[in-house]
This record gives sequence, C-alpha cells and structure tokens, in this order.
Amino acid sequence: MMKKRRRIENAVAVAAMTILIIALLLSSFQIAIYGDPDYRFYEKEYQKYQVAESLSMEIEDIMDVTEKMMAYLIGEREELSVITQVDGKELDFFNEQDRFHMGEVKELFLGGLRLRNYLFAAAVLLIVLLILWKTDMGRVLPRAYFASLGVFGALTVILGCLFVSDFNKYFTIFHEIFFDNDLWIFDPAKDYMIRMLPEGFFFDFVIRIGGFFIGELTLLGILAGGWIVYGRRKKS
Repeated sequence: MMKKRRRIENAVAVAAMTILIIALLLSSFQIAIYGDPDYRFYEKEYQKYQVAESLSMEIEDIMDVTEKMMAYLIGEREELSVITQVDGKELDFFNEQDRFHMGEVKELFLGGLRLRNYLFAAAVLLIVLLILWKTDMGRVLPRAYFASLGVFGALTVILGCLFVSDFNKYFTIFHEIFFDNDLWIFDPAKDYMIRMLPEGFFFDFVIRIGGFFIGELTLLGILAGGWIVYGRRKKS
C-alpha cells in the first residue's frame, strides 16, 4: 500500500513539474519579447542587419513602428496601422497581408499566454494536492523536477541543434504547423515588414528565448538541488 501511494505521489509530482516547465517555456517567449520595455534588443538587431538602410527610414521611425506593432500583438492596440516615413514617402507601414498574418500571430501569442496561465494554475493545484496528502515534499518534488528536466533538457538540445543546422527549414516547418495558409510568406520587394524583420532577426530571437528558458530551468535546478542538500543535512 505504501509503495503504491509513493508511486502515485511521484507521478503527480512529475506531472506538476512537467506542467511547470512547459509554463516556463511559454513565459520565456513573453520575457524575450516584452522583457525590455525600451526594445533595446530590437534596436541592436536593426543595426546589425542594417534595417534602416534597407527601408530608407530613420531608426527613430522604425522604433516607433516596432512599439506600436508590439502593442498590437499584446492586445493594447486594436488595429495594426502605423503612418510613417518610408523612403521619403508618408504611408502605412503595414499592408493587408501584414495585418492578416499578424492577426494570426496575435491570436497564437495571446492563446499561448492564456495556456501558460492555466498550466501554472494546474501545477499549483497538483502541488497543493501533494501537500494535502502530507507528502514528503523535500524528497518527492526536487527529484520529480530533475526527472522532468532531463526530458526537456534533451528535447531542448535536439531542437537547438536542428535550428542551428538549418534554421530556414525548421522555421518553415514551424509556420506550416501553426498556420493553415501561405500568407506568412512575404516578398521583401514590396513588404516592408519582412525587411524590418529579416530571417537573421528570428534566428537571434530563438537563441534569446532559449537563453531565458535555460536560465529559468537552471535557477529552479539550483533551488531543487539546494532543497535536496538541506533535507539530507537535516536528517543527518
């Protein structure tokens, strides 16, 4: 009976930690995208890929477009429309294809944030359940975290290697999975947005998201390891 109870506790703990790690991954997207309210990372990327020269725009105008686009994606603006100076002409930076695709991106992003919130709530409920069962949390929870971390660590390394080996291929696969049309394919000759956000920008962003995710996992790993060490010292 005791062994069965421990197996159930371990399974619930692993489920809680797995759900928590997925929630952290989704949080990494938000932190990478919105963690800097001044969008300094974006500005550095624009300078790196010579976006101002490509668009014949001032960097101040590009940053204004960026801020309004990001406000739209997080739901703070209803319409994706920015009148600005491009190549000496005053016009709307975004065209109808931009608006359609970014509308889909907005739904995907906000849906991911809602899912993240549900996952955090589910993880908390499972942990509360373990507490109500009077589970030895110092024994069960850290080990469950490291078990889940092993699986996600391996997946992170595999995905990282795939993206580094052929970013364009797997970036395309990502779009084919999450979008049921080809309106995410833009023509740099007429679509200003893709000239502002070249492929290298997205590659760097994937690295940035991965860095935040690994940092979060490492911090939790240190806390879990410290919890294990503390428990062993307390027993001895």
